[in-house]
This record gives sequence, structure tokens and C-alpha cells, in this order.
Amino acid sequence: MKKIALMLFTLGLLVSCGSSAVVKEASATMKGDWILSSITYPGNEDALKVTLFNDATSECLENSKWHFISNNNTGSYVPSGMSCGSETRYFVWSIKEMNAAAGNYDLMLKPTDEKHKSVTDQGFRINLSNLDENRMVWEQTITFEGEPFTIRMNFNKQ
Repeated sequence: MKKIALMLFTLGLLVSCGSSAVVKEASATMKGDWILSSITYPGNEDALKVTLFNDATSECLENSKWHFISNNNTGSYVPSGMSCGSETRYFVWSIKEMNAAAGNYDLMLKPTDEKHKSVTDQGFRINLSNLDENRMVWEQTITFEGEPFTIRMNFNKQ
């Protein structure tokens, strides 16, 4: 009886710690090459210069090429634009289920070096607001001048 109870407890623990089917499917859908086609600021029409991921301005990231590898959750991107530099940036990523009932998932993105080792041990939490075979939308809400400010990043699959 004790062995059965111990086995059931272990099985329950393994199942509860594993990724959900939705997270696994989303990771598989993200696999491949994407273009960050536009960056918008819903509710704010002002021309703003925003630096994203402590790395590059939105002008440099629009039309940038992103590559996601789902079997080891690594990736890279190359900024676009004449004065943006063309060095490849590397990162590790994961999808976190925030509220499955509401369909709420966050993307965790952590910049790394070429060997996917973190230099600063800092990362970014971004809401994965839409993902399908051809389109992906990230939203990050920050506080700007005491008010919520949303940055929306729209990707298209290559």
C-alpha cells in the first residue's frame, strides 16, 4: 500500500511539474525564422524613441530577423537599419503559463553570449498575446511618467 501511495505521489509530482500541452505546442509553433515587422504603442501616437531589451531602439529592431530553436530554447536576432550594427544577438527563452483558463502566457527572454551563457543574469518578461503559424504578437507594459505604457511587437513567420 505504501509503495502504491508513493508511486502515485511521485507520478502526480512529475505531471504537475511538467510543461502543459499548450506550452509545448506554443514552443513548437515559435520554432523557426520570424521578422519583427512592426513595433507600436497602443493608445500613444507620439513619436517615441524606445530602447528594447537594453539593447537597441525600436527603429533598429523593426524588420529585424529572429530565429527560435524550440528543442533547446535558444535563439538569436539581427537588428536592421543603417546605423544599428549587424552583430547577431543571442538569447534563451521559455514560455510560462500564467493563467491557462484565461489563455495568459508570458515569454521569458534572457540575453546571452554566443554560447548561450548569460552575461548579466537579467531577463525580460513579455506577454505572448497572440501566436499562430504565421503571426506572433508580444506585449510589454511598463510604467512611463507614472502611467502604464504598452509596447506591442508584431512578428510574421518567414
